Amino acid sequence: MIDLHSHSTASDGRASPADSARYAAEKNLTVWALTDHDTIAGLHDAAVVCKETGVVFVPGIEITVNWPTGEFHLLGHGLTHCSDELKNVIAKLKAGRDERNNHIVEKMAEDGIVTTVEELKSFCGVEQLGRPHFADYLVHIGVVKNRQAAFDKYLAQGRPWFIHHNGADLDEAISAITSSGGVPVLAHPLSLYVSWGKIEGVLTDIVAHGIQGLEAWHPGARVGEAMRLEELARKLGCFVTGGSDFHGEGVRADRHLGKTSGGKKIADRFWDEELAPHLPNYSVDWWLS
Repeated sequence: MIDLHSHSTASDGRASPADSARYAAEKNLTVWALTDHDTIAGLHDAAVVCKETGVVFVPGIEITVNWPTGEFHLLGHGLTHCSDELKNVIAKLKAGRDERNNHIVEKMAEDGIVTTVEELKSFCGVEQLGRPHFADYLVHIGVVKNRQAAFDKYLAQGRPWFIHHNGADLDEAISAITSSGGVPVLAHPLSLYVSWGKIEGVLTDIVAHGIQGLEAWHPGARVGEAMRLEELARKLGCFVTGGSDFHGEGVRADRHLGKTSGGKKIADRFWDEELAPHLPNYSVDWWLS
């Protein structure tokens, strides 16, 4: 059993990178990827624990890309180092995220909830804030009952505290990943919010930019949809990956490490036959140094 998509406190997960790696070992995963949003901050700690426990570690990132509808997230799998291009992309995204967070805090204050970005970071124990952290804070102070309610009432698109977060240019994001030794994979394609009638044409255009893989198997897709996406990936000449998009125990009822669409275990084939052959220079040495 493997998992090629998970998160830690380096972005919006519940456990530290080291503890996330230990959890992967406890769950008897043989291959595990850490793919935090717009950051590589957790890869060293995770790599160290994976070396100690014998888990094959796949250093990764999930880059936010500009897209007019839904969400476009680009996974970078098998990073062998952090290139200057990737550093620049991360820095730009961090600046945009910081600006958005300040605006959200301002909107909260307008509605009588006064806090600061630094207070939120301290409460959540993170350096990079995302909307899930705002949601957790609202649960903590009793404004809502759970994270989903916070999004539904305040933080989701169309809600009063929603602030658009500018992503990276697609070509820039792909180059940042490939220049760092990784391969670009489109995360959870259904999050693009494109109809099935149009998705083949849209994905054809996206893949033409240099994306090599599609995450067809994701808990956000039904089994039938995942099978349909895998078939489409083959048609487009892409390899296929599977992940849980795990953010920690209790965060999402449908997200469990090592499991994907329909609660199915993530098969070894997604590493052995799909991703690994596209990583001829795979190494974690740089992250251990």
